[in-house]
Amino acid sequence: MEKGNLSIHSENILPIIKKWLYSDMDIFARELVSNAVDAITKLKKLTDMGEADIPGDELYAVRVWVDKANKQLIFEDNGIGMTADEVREYITQIAFSGATAFMDKYKDKTDNASEIIGHFGLGFYSSFMVSDKVQIDTLSYKLDATAAYWECEGGIEYSMSDSDKATRGTKITLNISESGEEFLDVYKLRSILTKYCGFVPVPVFVEEVAAVLEEGEEPKEPVQINDTAPLWQKPANECTDDDYKNLYHKVFTDMNPPLFWIHLNMDYPFRLKGILYFPKLKSDLEYMEGQVKLFNNQVFVADNIKEVIPEYLLLLKGVMDCPDLPLNVSRSFLQNDATVKKMSGYISRKVADKLNGLFKKDRETYNGYWDDIAPFIKYGCIKERDLYDKIKGSVLYKTTEDKHVTLEEFTTENAATTDKTVFYVTNAQLQSQYIQMFKGQGLQAVLLNTNLDAPFISYLESYEPDIKFNRIDADITDALKNQGETEQPEGLEPLLREILQSEKLNVKIEPLKTQDVSSIILLSEQSRRMQEMSKMFGGGLPPGMFEDELTLVLNGNHNLVKILLNIQSSETRKNDVELIALHLYDLAMLSHKPLPTQQMTAFIQRSNKILELATGSYEN
Repeated sequence: MEKGNLSIHSENILPIIKKWLYSDMDIFARELVSNAVDAITKLKKLTDMGEADIPGDELYAVRVWVDKANKQLIFEDNGIGMTADEVREYITQIAFSGATAFMDKYKDKTDNASEIIGHFGLGFYSSFMVSDKVQIDTLSYKLDATAAYWECEGGIEYSMSDSDKATRGTKITLNISESGEEFLDVYKLRSILTKYCGFVPVPVFVEEVAAVLEEGEEPKEPVQINDTAPLWQKPANECTDDDYKNLYHKVFTDMNPPLFWIHLNMDYPFRLKGILYFPKLKSDLEYMEGQVKLFNNQVFVADNIKEVIPEYLLLLKGVMDCPDLPLNVSRSFLQNDATVKKMSGYISRKVADKLNGLFKKDRETYNGYWDDIAPFIKYGCIKERDLYDKIKGSVLYKTTEDKHVTLEEFTTENAATTDKTVFYVTNAQLQSQYIQMFKGQGLQAVLLNTNLDAPFISYLESYEPDIKFNRIDADITDALKNQGETEQPEGLEPLLREILQSEKLNVKIEPLKTQDVSSIILLSEQSRRMQEMSKMFGGGLPPGMFEDELTLVLNGNHNLVKILLNIQSSETRKNDVELIALHLYDLAMLSHKPLPTQQMTAFIQRSNKILELATGSYEN
């Protein structure tokens, strides 16, 4: 058996880093500022431990200069700095992390070493993504240290010498390549750094180097691009409603105020801080777009990483900061492990607690939120059974009386649901005739009118076997009709089938309690759901497959129906029978769904004819 050591061709390393390690070129700015923040954080910790003698009033900062004339970007900090030996150790050894070495050395002296951002020792090399040459000038905090200079043009060779840098810290100069010239735009660079480093704990200033100042012209003030103490790092009891709203407007550029929010703060078994906002959501799921920004030690990592954020929460907006995230080398993606799953479970529990708390403590306010948060809650229940189990008592349904009730409240109070059947409305305008029939008998239905409601209904029925959902035009509840058997006239059904040219149409006479409705169409709930499923999967079911489920119900208490019944067998009034039958059918269909163009045209023409007949006696 032969054994050996893997060999790496060092001349291939930088091209790989430049092309494949990071997904976006602008990452270099994040990495260099993160390294500068680390350098200052290390020095602060050494000072706290008595390992460094730095004045207490020292002003720490990271400064970035854009020198467009010389095609240079300069990143400078007044942090820990490096000696020549440390440059050789941390810079010339690719993937040797100074942050990791620091944490290992001082792990017994500080509890907060994990506040240091870098871990992999590769971030510095992202600078070669946009540079032909990179230069380092650095001076260590150590007494009697000599400043060091290092430069490299992107190959495996570098040069080192003493530097004339007189102040503590590190200055990195990028000589920008042709492919990176877009980053010499100071406004673009500020935008990039605001995105990634807008909340790092050290002030970051970005300024432009003016080639020549005009006489009397004052140099431009540097612009600080970050907030060093973001709201999510503070205790919730120190944050006001205005603080939460201002952060929301700043981060998401959404001028509409959020409905409410959850302040996350957990220290064990992992550290997680953040704020989740419930925005005013649109009712149609396909048009909803949330945004949860993920941070690592106040450095922006990515939007909506699904491994840690439950999928249904991607409809929300928020910020989350977790130093314990198991990130990959590029700090852009998570590595799956048990911690990630625990985080996801914790966030889901906090959401459930918030919703249940609002429901119990401030029901009126919760009712007011419902129309906006309903899509989020329903989607979450469908995606996570545990969430449904936790909040099912807080799920509301808006009724045709414009009230918000729970399922238990609805089935208890509504006489039409004594058998646990819940009647619902998908289009209040189209189904207004059915709604009025219900209201006339003191009954209500619930509004379920979004694309999400069809799967939500099926989901509920699978976990609540006692509950059955019927659309308001799926059946006639006993409460809407007079009791007793109704005699069905012989020959009426085949006659109407012939007139309406529908061989499978079912026809029934029901003496409804209202005289305002002449006819209605019923389609069984099972058939409707099969049709909806067919549409969902591209209409793969044969057309007309469920035509036999359509039922035309004629109100036996309506005068027009009584006339039809009296003249149905009259040969002399055959035309009148046809006219009445067609019109009753179209009137019923209009409350069921929009009429096709040809059928609507015929309905209008027939309506005109009926009006002419009705007003014939007024002619001179």
